[in-house]
Amino acid sequence: MKRDEVKNRACVQYYQSPCGRLILASFDDALCLCDWYERPCGQRNVRRLKRLLRAELVESTSPVLEQTKRELDEYFAGKRRTFDVPLRMVGTDFQQSVWQALLEISYGAVCSYKEIAQRVNNVKGVRAVAQAIGANGICILIPCHRVIGSNHSLTGFAGGLEAKSLLLRVEGSRL
Repeated sequence: MKRDEVKNRACVQYYQSPCGRLILASFDDALCLCDWYERPCGQRNVRRLKRLLRAELVESTSPVLEQTKRELDEYFAGKRRTFDVPLRMVGTDFQQSVWQALLEISYGAVCSYKEIAQRVNNVKGVRAVAQAIGANGICILIPCHRVIGSNHSLTGFAGGLEAKSLLLRVEGSRL
């Protein structure tokens, strides 16, 4: 992106979770990124944010980032089941419909990729749904960790299966 193309700024902070370092970003009073900092998915989502929001990421704080860190602390301490942070999902309409379906999975529950495909009225699009889930840039708050294989196996998680397992244990999920 050329310097003169940058129109906006997104505030960035880092959060050390029990399952890895997260990069957080806020834009226009909403969280637009909570992703695995040292993983390829996180780097892809940072590039996508910069491009689609035409934004420069600046290490700074914001009320949304402070609220996000507070709510993540409460979540990992077992004191929070839902998040109140305003979200700005940056992606295609299809990706956003999949991410919206993820938000409907209850704390402690799990769902298969096939079930998500059914929820977004794309029964034959399980692979497309899986790709959209993999592109989720607001992990934990948009709970892609609650999606499992049809055979109840832990599969495909951008933060790694160890992190997925830890998040499901935090929520008391039973597989």
